[in-house]
Amino acid sequence: MSDEENNHINDHVAFSSSDSIKDPLINNNNNNNRGGGGGGHQSNIWTACMSWSMFILFTFVVPCISHFMLACSSCDAEHERPYDGVVQLSLSSVATLSFVCLSRFVKRFGLRRFLFFDKLCDESENVRKNYTMELNRSLKILCVFVMPCFAAECAYKIWWYASGASQIPFLGNVILSDTVACIMEVFSWLYRIMVIFLVCVLFRLICHLQILRLKDFARVFEEDADVESVLSEHLRIRRHLRIISHRYRAFILWVLFLVTTSQFASLLSTTKSNAKLNVYTAGELALCSMTLVTGLLLLLRSATKITHKAQGVTSLAAKWHICATLDSFDETEGETPQGPVSQQRVFPVMSSEEDEASSEEDELDNTKWIPAYASTTISFQKRQALVIYFENNRAGITLYGFTLDRSTLHTIFGIEMSLVLWLLGKTIGFS
Repeated sequence: MSDEENNHINDHVAFSSSDSIKDPLINNNNNNNRGGGGGGHQSNIWTACMSWSMFILFTFVVPCISHFMLACSSCDAEHERPYDGVVQLSLSSVATLSFVCLSRFVKRFGLRRFLFFDKLCDESENVRKNYTMELNRSLKILCVFVMPCFAAECAYKIWWYASGASQIPFLGNVILSDTVACIMEVFSWLYRIMVIFLVCVLFRLICHLQILRLKDFARVFEEDADVESVLSEHLRIRRHLRIISHRYRAFILWVLFLVTTSQFASLLSTTKSNAKLNVYTAGELALCSMTLVTGLLLLLRSATKITHKAQGVTSLAAKWHICATLDSFDETEGETPQGPVSQQRVFPVMSSEEDEASSEEDELDNTKWIPAYASTTISFQKRQALVIYFENNRAGITLYGFTLDRSTLHTIFGIEMSLVLWLLGKTIGFS
């Protein structure tokens, strides 16, 4: 992609739904494309300086001015902002982590490599089509997460300044000063949550590509494919999952640490004996907490979903093996005379049960029988070896060797709940 085409990519949203950039991204002629993202468009020194200047302005300068000059400690109970320090530190720390990580990703790999567009030429038409659709849908998902938070913050800031909380005429006029300060604070909030959610949505998009590939991979068990091709494709999927894990593992771990620290700081601030809790003083704190926790849950859900799908291949391969084995035994027994055998099923399945179960099944996790022709040319030993391989090489997103699956989420939840109960016991005597 040329520099002229790159200039049309939004500085904050690297996945435009425009058809004009769709083909260049998928095209494999240029593997060194440097696109923009939440980390900003940094293809040259000028755009890089602009990106970092906006980042410093909206992540550090505006929040510091807002906290130290506009906090209004002498205001009435409704206009006080006792939790503004926790809010600003929480948002700025996670936004800084997101910006630095995304800037590093784009600078090191390029936009196309980072989003795996350079690998789409090796995928099926179905995977390419669905991934392009999900790419366009990601912008809507980003707006769904960002706009409610932005609207709530706008309403609060407009009320706070319109009711006369700030009276600092740094531009010579109180109304003009309040308007500029309100706009800068709102844009600072928007910039930070945009950067945070952008990295989370990009991670979800990349994981969705691997889910599409796994669903496409599941179809090989319904075809007359050889074990070598099945193994080769699974190794390729595992390699891509390992690449995603290595790129995002530090980011996920740091987000988990920062969000946990932010929530405990919020809990400590709000459980003090003299804490003032109402929608006016603690509204921003609640909105900040919901924003950060939503971003973390989006990351964890995307990781656990792809891990669950990847591990579902094992059960699919085992079912494929047993169906083929039963069919081969039926053929062998059919060569010798047999007595009359009842054709009635021992455990009949009701049609209503089939309809109810089919709505919750997909290509990897289902209770459907695999047709016998799918393994007519594969020996028992090869099928058994493939199943053993799947059982001992479970794919998925990992964090420094620990698979991020549902059991890991249960462990994280148990640790977090234990810390919350311990902290409540130290502050309000809860037991």
